[in-house]
Amino acid sequence: MSKQKKDREPQDLPEKETPAAPDPSEQAPEAEEKQAEDNPSKKEQSSKDKKPEPKEPTELEQLTAKYDALNDRLMRTLAEYDNFRKRTQREKDAMYNDGRANAVEQIVPVLDTFERALACETQDQTFYQGVEMIYHTMLDILKKLGVEPFGERGDTFDPNRHNAVMQAADEELQEGQVAQVFQKGYQLGERIIRHAMVSVVK
Repeated sequence: MSKQKKDREPQDLPEKETPAAPDPSEQAPEAEEKQAEDNPSKKEQSSKDKKPEPKEPTELEQLTAKYDALNDRLMRTLAEYDNFRKRTQREKDAMYNDGRANAVEQIVPVLDTFERALACETQDQTFYQGVEMIYHTMLDILKKLGVEPFGERGDTFDPNRHNAVMQAADEELQEGQVAQVFQKGYQLGERIIRHAMVSVVK
């Protein structure tokens, strides 16, 4: 009896092997390939996103680029030279005008001396005519250089040209006119070398 019981006892069954979980890294490419097959538009989009490789410039394109660069440098050099030439000419003209104005400014007092000499009475008419001739010769030379005297009785007073040192009453003239000129003024073109010293009717 005991022997039969023993035979009926369950025997140890062999353990079943549990299937291993699939590796996600192995499934990922297969899933992507399957997804790409299922969605062809996405496959085309990915191919479009790829940037084309840059092409090397041809010899003609390289020569054209060199020509454009050299031409640009040449045009810039010509423009700089033209600006330099104009600037140099302006500076040269300014130096010439300044030098001429300074020279005239030194000669003006000599003209004042001649005018005072001519205003004096003298019995020697030959001497008087000689002084007058020298005076007019100097005025002609200055006129050729572009110098002109100004300041006459009856002129309208202009503070840009006249230097009023006093006021005077004059029935022949109107208010604001020059009554008397003590010292003539001189101008070189539009540049005032010396203002005229005058008295003005009040």
